[in-house]
Amino acid sequence: MTDPKPLRLLAEEGDDLRIIAAAVQDAVVKAGNLNYEKRKRRFSIELNRYRWETAPARKGQPGERVRALLAFDGVLGVKTRGITKADPELILSLLSADFVADVAEPPGGKVTLLFAGDGEIVLTVEALDATLLDSDYVWPTRHVPSHERRKR
Repeated sequence: MTDPKPLRLLAEEGDDLRIIAAAVQDAVVKAGNLNYEKRKRRFSIELNRYRWETAPARKGQPGERVRALLAFDGVLGVKTRGITKADPELILSLLSADFVADVAEPPGGKVTLLFAGDGEIVLTVEALDATLLDSDYVWPTRHVPSHERRKR
């Protein structure tokens, strides 16, 4: 089997962002790696993405994580809830990314990034312009993300 190529994904519509959201589900990020460059109107996240596209077929086999960059351009504003950069080493787990178009002013809208523990980042964008770029830095992990409730 050949090594999978790093992902290079672009999103200009909500359906495109759903594909990126599936790729970054369960990515982990340090709070210090959330970056908003107001002058450039760019919000970016350096994250460690679980490679769902190479997930093991059998339980117990190691999966992989890859270092990646998720960036949004044309960002007019950022609001957070339940997320702070006070501790830059705090680990956050990204659960989903969604885009809702502004009916009054298309193609603008809001991108919502939802994190475990009810953390949320809402980006107001002039148009959806998202990019996911994997690096070549890949490593094995025994911890496969799971959303099943633990039995007590």
